[in-house]
Amino acid sequence: MRYNNQTALITGASSGIGDAFAREFAARGANLIIVARRGDRLEKLAKDIRALHSVEVTVIESDLSTPDSAAQLAKKIGSTQVDILVNNAGFGHIGRVAEEDLTLLTEEITLNVLTLTQLTTLFVAGMVARNTGTIINVASTAAYQPIPNMAIYAATKAYVLSFTEALWGELEGTGVTALALSPGGTATEFFEVAGGRVAGGALAPISDVIDTAFDALAKKKSPPSAVVGKSSRVMTGLQRFVPRTTIIRLAGRIFMSNKSNA
Repeated sequence: MRYNNQTALITGASSGIGDAFAREFAARGANLIIVARRGDRLEKLAKDIRALHSVEVTVIESDLSTPDSAAQLAKKIGSTQVDILVNNAGFGHIGRVAEEDLTLLTEEITLNVLTLTQLTTLFVAGMVARNTGTIINVASTAAYQPIPNMAIYAATKAYVLSFTEALWGELEGTGVTALALSPGGTATEFFEVAGGRVAGGALAPISDVIDTAFDALAKKKSPPSAVVGKSSRVMTGLQRFVPRTTIIRLAGRIFMSNKSNA
C-alpha cells in the first residue's frame, strides 16, 4: 500500500507507536504532519525521516491535553489537506480512583477522548467530501473490560473503541476508512509514564502494532477494529463467556502501581 502525495497527521509522534507510524507512512510515500509536546524529539524524527525518504515533514509542538488544542492544531495546519489521521496521543495512570489527582484526570480524559473526537470531526468531513481518507484511532485491549487501578484509562479507551466502530458504520459507502486499533502491553514509554507495570508477561514489540494496522487497512473491506496479537485477540473474545465479576477481578491484578513496590 502506497500513500504517495497524501498527507498523514500523526499525534503523539515523539516516541513509541506514533514515531513508528510516522516512519512507516513516510516509507510508503506519505508527507507528514507530526505533533507532540516534545518538540526536540519531533525535530530529530523529522531529520531522520528526511534523510531516508523524499517526503515533506511538518513539525508542530503542541500539548493536546487542553480543551481547545484540537481547534488550535487545525488552525496551525491551515489549508493543508489531511488525507490520513492517526489519533495516537494518549496516556494512562495506574492508581485507585480515590487517589487520583483531578488535574491529571482531566488532562487524561481531554487527551484520550475530547481531543481525539474533535480532531476526527474536524478532518473527517473533508475526507468524506473527497470520498477518500483514512482514520486510525489508537484504542487498547483495555477497552474491552473495566480495569481496577486503571479505571479512567480503560473507560477512555472503551469510548475510543465504541466511537470509532460507530464512525466506521457511518462511513460505509464512502471511500473513507475508520479503524480502531487496540494494542495490548507494548514496549513503549507507556508504563513509565503511567507509574506502574504489568504483572508478568512480556511487552510486545511496536512493530506488531504497525503490522496489524496495515494488514487491516489492506483488506478489501477494512474491519472496524483490530486487536494486536493472537493472545490478545483470544482473551478479548473469551471475555464474552466469562462472568463480568471474574473479568474485573482478574483485570485488577494485571496492572500494578510502582508505589505498591516501593
